Amino acid sequence: MTTSGLSRAKYKNAFVKSAIILFWLLVWQGIYLHVGRPILVVSPMTTLTRIMELVVTPVFWLTVRGTTTRVIQGVLYAFSFGCVLAVLTKRFAFLKMLFEPILGMFRAMPSASIIILALVWLPTFRIPIFIVFLVVTPIIWANIYEGLGTVDVKLLEVSKIFKWNFWKKCRYVYMPHLAPFVASALSTAFGQGFRTAIGSEVIARPPNSLGRMIYDSRIYFQTVNLFAWTIAVLAVSVFIVKVTTKLLNIASDKLAGATNEEEADGDEVQQSG
Repeated sequence: MTTSGLSRAKYKNAFVKSAIILFWLLVWQGIYLHVGRPILVVSPMTTLTRIMELVVTPVFWLTVRGTTTRVIQGVLYAFSFGCVLAVLTKRFAFLKMLFEPILGMFRAMPSASIIILALVWLPTFRIPIFIVFLVVTPIIWANIYEGLGTVDVKLLEVSKIFKWNFWKKCRYVYMPHLAPFVASALSTAFGQGFRTAIGSEVIARPPNSLGRMIYDSRIYFQTVNLFAWTIAVLAVSVFIVKVTTKLLNIASDKLAGATNEEEADGDEVQQSG
């Protein structure tokens, strides 16, 4: 496709997305006019005005930072534990049999039940981190476990022939093959992590949290704040997921390039053998 063709496709895609957003804003405005009670539904313009008022206050950014930090902590803990667990369960079949029912239980168990139990065990500010960890760990484990099964046998043979150390084997054998699975896992994990964290914050109400702001807006019948904070949650979660996905895709492409080079070396070694 030519440069002009790419530009037209880009503008067309942007136009379609803008039209879709406009359509749903009109639907929202129509619902607002039909209901006619701002205590139940506020207009898009009123919500936008309130968001613009909130974003210039320190409280808004402290709240966003608080929730985002908890989500990142929970995902990082889950990633570390999930990777180790995936390696161990791939290496030892009895460990997979041992942990798989627990991971399945974490997938199926309602978050609200865990949150209520966590209220007894943990300080409120740690509850969202704990819940995100529990919810995200099975996602990380499943993706890494699957990725370990795709490692190229030829590259493993190359690593043995050249007697690569552990770190070089990780760099040129495992990391390139696992990169797409890690990217997929983390993209899903951050999206799921935000939804889970907000739900736990609504119940636990830790300080400086988006969930607490949403809960307080409901309690005090501040519908415009409820809409504004909800949209803030959506915007922050989408931004984090998109940035994470972009960075991980870049890293994945670079590692894939390294894999191709090593595969070529492996073919040359086999041919010379």
